[in-house]
Amino acid sequence: METITVAVCTLNQWALDFRGNCDRIKRSIVEAKAQGAAYRLGPELEVTGYGCNDHFYENDTYLHSWQVLAELLSSQECAGILCDVGMPVMHKGVRYNCRVFFENGKILLIRPKLFLANDGNYREMRWFTAWTKTRVFEAFILPQVITDVAGQEEVPFGDCVVASKDTVIGSETCEELWTSQSPHISMALDGVEIFSNGSGSHHEFGKLHVRVDLIRSATEKCGGVYLYANQHGCDGERVYYDGCSLIVVNGQVLAQGRQFFLEEVEVLTATIDLNRVRAFRSIASRGVQASNAPAYHRINTGTRLSTLNLACRETPALPKVHYHSPSEEIRLGPACWLWDYLRRSKTNGYFLPLSGGIDSCSTALIVYSMCNIVCETISSGDEQALKDLRGVVGDTSYNPTDPKELCNRILHTSYMGTSNSSDETKTRASRLAADIGAYHVNLNMDSVVLAVLGVFQTVTGRTPQFKMHGGSVAENLALQNIQARSRMVLSYLFAQLLLWCRSRPGALLVLGSANVDETLRGYFTKYDCSSADVNPIGGISKTDLKAFVGYSETVFGLPILKEFLHATPTAELEPITADYVQSDEADMGMTYDDLSVYGTLRRIMKCGPFSMFTNLVGKWSSSISPTQIAEKVKKFFRFYAINRHKTTILPPSYHMSPYSPDDNRFDLRPILYNAGWGWQFNKIDEAAKAMEDARSQPLL
Repeated sequence: METITVAVCTLNQWALDFRGNCDRIKRSIVEAKAQGAAYRLGPELEVTGYGCNDHFYENDTYLHSWQVLAELLSSQECAGILCDVGMPVMHKGVRYNCRVFFENGKILLIRPKLFLANDGNYREMRWFTAWTKTRVFEAFILPQVITDVAGQEEVPFGDCVVASKDTVIGSETCEELWTSQSPHISMALDGVEIFSNGSGSHHEFGKLHVRVDLIRSATEKCGGVYLYANQHGCDGERVYYDGCSLIVVNGQVLAQGRQFFLEEVEVLTATIDLNRVRAFRSIASRGVQASNAPAYHRINTGTRLSTLNLACRETPALPKVHYHSPSEEIRLGPACWLWDYLRRSKTNGYFLPLSGGIDSCSTALIVYSMCNIVCETISSGDEQALKDLRGVVGDTSYNPTDPKELCNRILHTSYMGTSNSSDETKTRASRLAADIGAYHVNLNMDSVVLAVLGVFQTVTGRTPQFKMHGGSVAENLALQNIQARSRMVLSYLFAQLLLWCRSRPGALLVLGSANVDETLRGYFTKYDCSSADVNPIGGISKTDLKAFVGYSETVFGLPILKEFLHATPTAELEPITADYVQSDEADMGMTYDDLSVYGTLRRIMKCGPFSMFTNLVGKWSSSISPTQIAEKVKKFFRFYAINRHKTTILPPSYHMSPYSPDDNRFDLRPILYNAGWGWQFNKIDEAAKAMEDARSQPLL
C-alpha cells in the first residue's frame, strides 16, 4: 500500500515581522518533516503577514519577501519536502497575492490568486490584482537574490498545477473556496487529487461552520484531498485569525487544528491512500465530464510524494468536527487577541474602569480568561509564552503560579464613583476584582467633576441642573458627560502611573467596554471610557455578553456573577432617588434584544429603513401593530443617524459580530445624515397606514 503524508501549518504571523515570520515558517517545515510529511502547506501571505495593508504598496515589502524566500531555499532544514508558501509578488509591475511552490532549493511555480476577497474586513483589491488568465502561465524573471541561491533565471507564473510522479496538486487561495465557481471544480475534472488552500480567515461568530461546510462539500462532490492552512492570532489589526486548519478527504475530516491557542506554530499531518480518491471518483457521469475538461499545464517535480506503507496505516476520519459555543468563543477568542496585543505592544498590563455592570464585568472576565490560557500554555512547556510573559511583567525570572496571581500583575481595575453611584455597583466591582485577583482601587471623583463645573460657572455665571432638578435636556446631558469624560482622563492617568505606584516599570493599556449594540445606537459619550486603547467586546452584543457571564459563573467558579446578571443595566450618571434609578434601556428607548435584531437586518440583510419595516412586520405583526413597528424602526434610524459620527473615534475593537458598525473598515457609511429620513419615513408611514386599513376591512 502506498500512502502520502501531508501537513497543514497554522502560524501566528505578524505584519512586517520578516525575521519572526521566517523563523516560524522554518520551524513549521522542520516539524512537518519530522512527522513524515512530503508536502507542507502554510497560510496566506505568511512571509509578510496578512495584515500589512498599505505596506503592500511599498517596494520594500516585496524585496524583503524575496530575501526571506532566498533564506528558505538555501536552508537545508527546508530540503527534502515540497513546500507551498504565501507571499506577495510583483509581475510586470502588477502586484499579486501568490503561492510559491519550491522543493530542494528550486522554485517550481508561482501561482497568483484568481479571486480576491473584498468584502467586510477584506480589501485585497486595494493592493492586489486578480490573475484573470485562466489556465495561462507566463515566464517570471526571478530577482538576483533568488538566482544567486537557486541558480534559476525564470520560473512559470500563472494558473498551473504541480504534478509529482504519483499525484497532482492544485492551489486555491482563501476566497477562491468561497466563490460560486471555485477553481477546485475544474481542477478536479482535470485529475487534480490534492487541493491546497493557504488562507487568512478571521474569526466571526458562526464562521467556522460555514468554512468547514464549504471544504467538506468541495470534496464530497468532486472527491479529493483538501488541505486548509489558516493563520492564527492578532497580526496587528482588529481581527483575530482563528486557525482551525483542516485536512479533509472525500468530505470526511481527518484532522482539525485548534481554533484558539497561544503557541506560535501548529502542524497537523495526515497519512492518506490516494486510491480512496480514485475510487470515489469512479462515477460514469463524472468520467464523461472529466474527459472533456480543459487541461491545466502541469509543472513536474520529477519526484514521488508517496511511500510504501507496509503497515497499511491511514489517518482515520474524526468522529465529529469540534465547534465552540458562542460563550466559549467569547471566552477564548478575545482573550488570545488581547495576549498578542499585549506582548507585541511591549506594554505591561491592562487598566479597566470597572463599573459594576455587565460590560466591564465581561471585559474583566476576558482578561482573566487570558491569564488562565497563558498559565495553561506555559505549564504545557511553551517557552515563547514564558519569555513573552516575563517581558510583560518585567521580571526575567518570573514563573506564574496560578491565573489569579497572574491577573493581579496584569489587570488593574478601578471603580470611579460619584454622588450618583450606588453602593451596589461599587460592591459588585470590588468583589469581582477580588475574586479574579485584579489589582483594584476605589475612588470618588466628585472633586474632579465639581472642579470642571467650577470653571464653567466662573466663565459663564450659570449653573446647569439635572432634569429632575428642573434642568433642560442640554443641561442634563452635559452634566452626565462631564462625569463620563472625567473617567477617561483619570483612566489614562492611572494607566500611566499605577505600575509606578507598585514600584514596577512600564505602563498599562486602557481597555474599553462598550458593546456592539450601544455603538450601533450611539448610546455612549464621545471621548468617555469608550475612548480606550483597545476594546475586546466592541463586536459583541449585550445578549451574548449576558450569556457569557452566566457561562463564566460555572467555568470560573465565580458566584458573584449572578448578581451582575440580575442587576439593571445603568450608567449611574443621574441622581438616584427613591422613585428613579437610571436605566440604559429606558434611556435608549429600545431594548438590547431589539437592537440585535436591528443590527442584523441593517448590516447582514442589507436593509434600509423601509426594508427593515417590511421585514419586521412579517416577524412582529402578531404581537404589535404595523404603526407601532413603524415607530420602532423610525426611532432606531433616527438615533443611528444622529450618533453615527461617534463611531469614527472608537478604539480598535475585536471583530466578532457580523453586524458590527465598525467605521474603520467593516461598515463604511456616512457620518453626517439627514436624520429626518423624510422620503424613507413617509413611505413607511404610508405602508403602515395601508396595512392598518387592510386589517380593518371585514373578511369576505
